[in-house]
Amino acid sequence: MSSRENNILKGRIVRSYISSVVSISLVLFLTGIAGILMANAHTVADYFRENLRLSAMLNIEADDTEAAATADEISRLRFVKGVDIISREEGILEMKKILGEDFMDVFNSSPIPISIDITLLAPFIHQDSLSIVKHRIEEISSVKEVVYQESLIDMLNANIQKIGVILGIFITLLLFISTVLISNTVRLNVYSKRFTIRTMRLVGATKAFITGPFVGKAFFQGLFSGLIAVLALLGVIYAIKQEFYQLYTLFDLEAMLYVMASVTGIGIIICMLATSNTVRKLISLTTDELYF
Repeated sequence: MSSRENNILKGRIVRSYISSVVSISLVLFLTGIAGILMANAHTVADYFRENLRLSAMLNIEADDTEAAATADEISRLRFVKGVDIISREEGILEMKKILGEDFMDVFNSSPIPISIDITLLAPFIHQDSLSIVKHRIEEISSVKEVVYQESLIDMLNANIQKIGVILGIFITLLLFISTVLISNTVRLNVYSKRFTIRTMRLVGATKAFITGPFVGKAFFQGLFSGLIAVLALLGVIYAIKQEFYQLYTLFDLEAMLYVMASVTGIGIIICMLATSNTVRKLISLTTDELYF
């Protein structure tokens, strides 16, 4: 074989290897994106739940001092995340926005009591828990009533469950598709060397001797592909941090590290298994079967 032909052959091998690595990296990148969404789905859901508010309406005669004491008592309850006192003046301004500037004209004194907005920890944002929470807060002597939007909470919980199911199905399908695509890419790459494998077999090489180098290359192929995918994921996360910092603060960084490690591991394992299986099948083919 001339030097020129040798260079052409090496170039084809390098291009084939690079194209395989890029293809596998793209598949692993999409898998990583889905994994990050799944890993942070619970955190994001909790964020929306914990932004729902209950309003504890105090007795009409309660003053600012009593409101502060009540808010402090409520804040010490184990299911409460935070409290915010809404003064009479703030309540009147809110009502004016809803009913108009002159709604107070029909009253001799302010009908708006001091209220306390309450945010709860995410595990308690369910109807069964909220009934207990409502009853417990209403036991406080200065609290007249606790109100919240039941329909909004039901809709939020239902939508979170639907999104979780859809996301789970999507990730399962993506993992299946990823496995198939990576396996096919690796098989095509190994299949192009079937005649080399046949020659090695004819000169007496054992299955382990033939398979070993291919599996070793597959390990590095999966490793390089995984690292490229991880770098791309880090780029996406950095972009989110720069443009959507509030969303970034919701991310579980430890969970994302596990996802990235899993992406690299998946790439290595699939590449090695697909390569090993393909080489073993090619070793068993007859000379005639190599051409089909």
